[in-house]
Amino acid sequence: MTNTQPLTEQDDSPAAPGRPVRLVPTPSGFWFVAGGIVVALLAPLFGILIGSSMGAEDPKARMVPLYWGFFIGSAIGALGLLSAAIGALRLFRGARGAGDPEVGVHEEDLHEVDVHEADGREEEVGR
Repeated sequence: MTNTQPLTEQDDSPAAPGRPVRLVPTPSGFWFVAGGIVVALLAPLFGILIGSSMGAEDPKARMVPLYWGFFIGSAIGALGLLSAAIGALRLFRGARGAGDPEVGVHEEDLHEVDVHEADGREEEVGR
């Protein structure tokens, strides 16, 4: 059986030094591509589902709501493809500067740091 007693002593010592973690923002256009692909794939399927659930009272025209649902779903899916294409274009344009370490970093996110050579302290410099 596992021990469920609360810990009586906690380790507050600093963690061992390790590799620094650098968080990189998601490239511009990624969410447009991801969302556009999801919409482009699911919109026609939901159009068929809604069209088939509507049904028709006239037995001769029973497929008409299905066709309309598929058509509207395909039109929405085309908008999803357009969104994915715009996002891919933004990703491609952003990847051209991939050699630059500051790609995706906006000017307002940067903070100037003043390092004092004598004691190694760092201070933020206001703009």
